[in-house]
Amino acid sequence: MSSTNAPFMLEVNNLNKKFGDVHAVRNLNFQIRKGEIFGFLGPNGAGKTTTMRMVTCFIPPTSGSIRIDGHDTATDSLSVRRKIGYLPENNPIYNDMTVEEYLKFVAEIRGMKGDRQTSRIRELFAICGLTKTADRQIGKLSKGYRQRAGLAQAMMHDPDLLILDEPMSGLDPNQIIEIRNLIKKMGQEKTVIYCSHILSEVSATCDRILIINDGQLVASGTPEELTSRSARGNRYIVRVKTDRNDAEAAFRSIPGVSSVAITAVADQWLSAEVVVADREDIGESIFKCVVDKGWSLSELKHEAASLEEVFTQLTRG
Repeated sequence: MSSTNAPFMLEVNNLNKKFGDVHAVRNLNFQIRKGEIFGFLGPNGAGKTTTMRMVTCFIPPTSGSIRIDGHDTATDSLSVRRKIGYLPENNPIYNDMTVEEYLKFVAEIRGMKGDRQTSRIRELFAICGLTKTADRQIGKLSKGYRQRAGLAQAMMHDPDLLILDEPMSGLDPNQIIEIRNLIKKMGQEKTVIYCSHILSEVSATCDRILIINDGQLVASGTPEELTSRSARGNRYIVRVKTDRNDAEAAFRSIPGVSSVAITAVADQWLSAEVVVADREDIGESIFKCVVDKGWSLSELKHEAASLEEVFTQLTRG
């Protein structure tokens, strides 16, 4: 599907949504670049689903604006819907149909007929890995293949923007890897909004992430940027054999260190968590400190905060 010359695929400006006295979305602003896999995160009740319903023209905003590839959802909703493919959390599939029957049904809804319909369905069989399941009843497929069928319906009309809400829900580890690779493949040609509570998958899949809480933006950036901003985002684990007070004083004296937490292990061995205030690499300074003190060293490793830690910190204070 052709795109306009708009600089962003999605622009959300001063977006608000009220349901009576409940202010579900509050002054939300963000942009998504074309060709980006964008993670959209928040705890239950944060306003994620409400925001996506406004983006997909299912409900109107109370105030503010949404533009998809330059088209306003309020004044040009038909153009917007043509550009969006949507896989909701509850996959809209019909278990009594075969995969091929279902995709033909979706194609007809999208106005596809004849050779165009046939060629597009075959193309989606290949893209989504559904060729071997074409004649199988959807209700008898594994959850992973049902998700593939849902992805195929979302892609039927070759949309510019794919919105995937909890696409990994209920999948086993092998199926998660398969769907993750499929999403990454889609992201090479499409803009993808990925909503999920499986934060490790979001971190592994997305180019940028936005986190909302109580309907408001609380953080955005690449996975690396978000984890580096955490209070425990840049830390070193050091296992040494020495006196506890000596270790704490020595590590605190290293420039850039913001905190040191010591845990006794056994036989005078200590485990120290050394937290750095910024993204500075002080691994060499820690090693030099241990050598100068003449301590025995059994471990020195650098760790970044996980996205789960960042998410908890931002949404629970």
